[in-house]
Amino acid sequence: MRRTGSLAFRLFAGAAAWALVLLLLGAIALSVLYQRNVLRTMDDRLTSVVGALVAAAETDPGGDVALARRPSDPAYARVFSGRYWEIVDVAEGQPARVLVVSRSLWDEQLAVPPPLLEQARAAPGEIISSDTKGPDREPLRVVLQAVQLPNRPDFVVMLAAEDRRPADREVRNFAITSALMFLGFAAAIAAGVFFQVRIGLEPVIRMRNSVSEVREGHAERVDGQFPDELQPLADELNAMLDHSRELVERSRTHVGNLAHALKTPIAVLTNESRASDGELAEIVERQTGVMAKQVDHHLRRARAAAHAKAIGARTEVAGVIGDLARTLEKIYARRGVSIATELSDGLGFRGERQDLEEMIGNLLDNACKWATGAVRITARRSAERELEILIEDDGPGLTDEEGESALQRGVRLDEQAPGSGLGLSIVTDLAKAYDGHVELSRSELGGLCARVILPATAR
Repeated sequence: MRRTGSLAFRLFAGAAAWALVLLLLGAIALSVLYQRNVLRTMDDRLTSVVGALVAAAETDPGGDVALARRPSDPAYARVFSGRYWEIVDVAEGQPARVLVVSRSLWDEQLAVPPPLLEQARAAPGEIISSDTKGPDREPLRVVLQAVQLPNRPDFVVMLAAEDRRPADREVRNFAITSALMFLGFAAAIAAGVFFQVRIGLEPVIRMRNSVSEVREGHAERVDGQFPDELQPLADELNAMLDHSRELVERSRTHVGNLAHALKTPIAVLTNESRASDGELAEIVERQTGVMAKQVDHHLRRARAAAHAKAIGARTEVAGVIGDLARTLEKIYARRGVSIATELSDGLGFRGERQDLEEMIGNLLDNACKWATGAVRITARRSAERELEILIEDDGPGLTDEEGESALQRGVRLDEQAPGSGLGLSIVTDLAKAYDGHVELSRSELGGLCARVILPATAR
């Protein structure tokens, strides 16, 4: 689930991201609702104070305002306690004038914006809530109500205010707690989604592993019971595998039939030419020999191309190289040629054993033929799906120009040595059939180094 191209990762990331967004929006909405509830409670409390001021307000014959009783909350009697009230005269066309204030304001006044006072004066009896600043520039929540008192021609505004900081702190603490809780919910949901995705995709993973087993040559069919959604796919894969094997077998049969059909007339011509004398017989014998070699070469290449496209072909490299090394070491024992092998463990060639034997056999035989006494063959993995085989000798080696020529079909650099000149070309054609290639260079032993790149099975 680490790769972005993974189906499991996409399902997990999509579900987790959507759940996280919903939980985040839920936490924000819950915090906003809680804040509104806290402010509503504060406004209700301040509205009660304003109502008490209206009920207790009295005027004398001269129009002066006094309170029959003050609000009973001790905070209004404590200087700068954070809770305040005052009564303001808002005569039309005149600046606001404070008539009575709570002891908590001492000699200060509430900094109520004039537009807010005008709004209250324009709607007498209506409760208006807003925010302002206190004596210490602290944020205040203020509630206003304009009323008409006896013996006064103008409206007076009753105000009650309270420090917002405790309420804001309570809302902030609630938001943090909610965020932590929702993060915990998000983690739990993510864990649940993870296991749900793993359980839901378990049949897909089993099918992937089964297909990999077939590809690596460990199984011939996609085996196992799969859900209804995947079973048709497994059946189609098995049908495709059966069809592929049928095509390969049919190709092998056709190649064998073609080889038999061509080799029999060629053999007849060869035998007749050898039994006859004259220039014509020599020409026929020589050309039939060339024909036989070319037929072998192209039939071998066609067979390799069919094998290379087959699914499930697998050959252990160590076994093939070990057998070839022991055989050729015995053949060239009289010349004192020794073959050293350096083989990585568990290295597999994704192809037919016969093709690998032909490629390595040709190169190893060529190395033994020209070596002074030492031949070394190294097989290792050069990439996740690629193997590298190095065959080196301590012979005379080749120049770069000779190396390029040696890979061409039928080219022989030394006519004194036995052979048809097709060995390296056969190796090149077989390697290309498997999407590989062959390189010739100077060996660390002093002679030729043949490097073959071929497809490898998984680790």
